[in-house]
Amino acid sequence: MKAKNYRTIKRMPYTRREYMGGVPGLRIVKFTMGNPNREFEYVVELLTLKDAQVRHNALEAARLAANRYLEKNLGRENYLLQIVPYPHHVLREKRRLAVAQADRFQDGMRRPYGKPAGTAARVKRGQSLMVVKVDEDAVQVAKEALRRASAKFPIPSRIRITPLSTAQPPS
Repeated sequence: MKAKNYRTIKRMPYTRREYMGGVPGLRIVKFTMGNPNREFEYVVELLTLKDAQVRHNALEAARLAANRYLEKNLGRENYLLQIVPYPHHVLREKRRLAVAQADRFQDGMRRPYGKPAGTAARVKRGQSLMVVKVDEDAVQVAKEALRRASAKFPIPSRIRITPLSTAQPPS
């Protein structure tokens, strides 16, 4: 099946893995990259503009694109990149035989429940997909990294920049 067939949210989520046999593993290697121990000045987020499902392949491709650009331009110690959604929803596919006289072996679309084919994260409008924390001089680099990552997602997105308040509250 094509990837666009899994983009829309159709039915209730299929997440109970203890009742499924043979769920494929996640492609995502890490959800947090960079330096998690340092304090940063700005947060650059990639926000969704529609409700949709994002497959684990797309999350991994976006992570690779953004992390490669950030690491090359800033170094590993000068940013923190986080992937926010986790792909809980298991996608199913009704496989069809593609051989001669296949109609004798299969039932067509009768009882087409399908077998697990992959996983996806369900995201809502306005939810953040990726978060990058950087200092003020690296905001443009983080913005470009998230722009490159947004091309890997099947839905439109926007970038939001917010400063982290490090000022002391008045006493």
